[in-house]
Amino acid sequence: MQPFFVTSGNMTADRRYEFAQQYFKRGDLDAAADVMAQAVELAPHFAAAWFALGEINDARGKREEAIAAFRKAREHDRDDRHGATLHLMRLGAEQMGEMPEAYVRTLFDQYAPEFNRALLETLNYRGPRLLRDAVREVLAKDAREERFRRAIDLGCGTGLAARAFARTANEIVGYDLSSGMIEQARRLNLYDRLEVADMVQALRGEADGSADLIFSADAVVYLSDLAPLLSEVARVLSFDGLFACTLETHEGEGVILGVGLRYAHSAGYVGDVLVRAGLKRLQAERVSTRDESGVPVPGLAVVARR
Repeated sequence: MQPFFVTSGNMTADRRYEFAQQYFKRGDLDAAADVMAQAVELAPHFAAAWFALGEINDARGKREEAIAAFRKAREHDRDDRHGATLHLMRLGAEQMGEMPEAYVRTLFDQYAPEFNRALLETLNYRGPRLLRDAVREVLAKDAREERFRRAIDLGCGTGLAARAFARTANEIVGYDLSSGMIEQARRLNLYDRLEVADMVQALRGEADGSADLIFSADAVVYLSDLAPLLSEVARVLSFDGLFACTLETHEGEGVILGVGLRYAHSAGYVGDVLVRAGLKRLQAERVSTRDESGVPVPGLAVVARR
């Protein structure tokens, strides 16, 4: 996907930015850094160029220069639509925290038209199928019918997960932070209601015990701390209701921010936060929902009960 870009208003600076990006793509990092530095000299408020200079210096192994550039990018774009904060966290310059909301929204608004093609054709995405299979396995063990009165799809994206559960839920409600994603999901005619909302805020608007299935396919990878979300999940689920999600994981402890700028939650962390929320973990199977550069990304398919 193309980098997020907002013009500097200076034609010469914009051209320098374009030339620098071409050098960067060709692997000529020193030339890219030199020309991008010229762009920010011409237009010191040019957030996109500062961010790109951070990426270039990071690729050059120039950590301090990268940190300085990412901070400049955020200074000139207070909403941080480029996600400079994430790079600062990844480089150890700032404490682990949540993603800037404007970054996530901008990323997926920009990505929405090509989202399905990129996931299914390039990344070999299989999250919805794995999520559905995990739920079916739990229901089979309990000899429960695969039918839900009301389901909530958190971070619904274009509706790929709703396709997996459409035949098993009488009603499906979808929430996503990106209006572009919601627009794509609406075309499926699978949802009874769709709203643009942050996952936690969306659940806070739901009544106690109002859903017997809450699912989320690869959306919690954009949350560092899962406790606020799971607290609301436990409140909104009906008695014996199920929560199911897929997420990325790692072999260490706690939560890390991966190179792909998505959070990876350890199995131990997930188990602990489920218990604290009052949810019983029924399954946490090691899976991979997507490939990166042809390599499966380690993940978990988790199912829990209220």
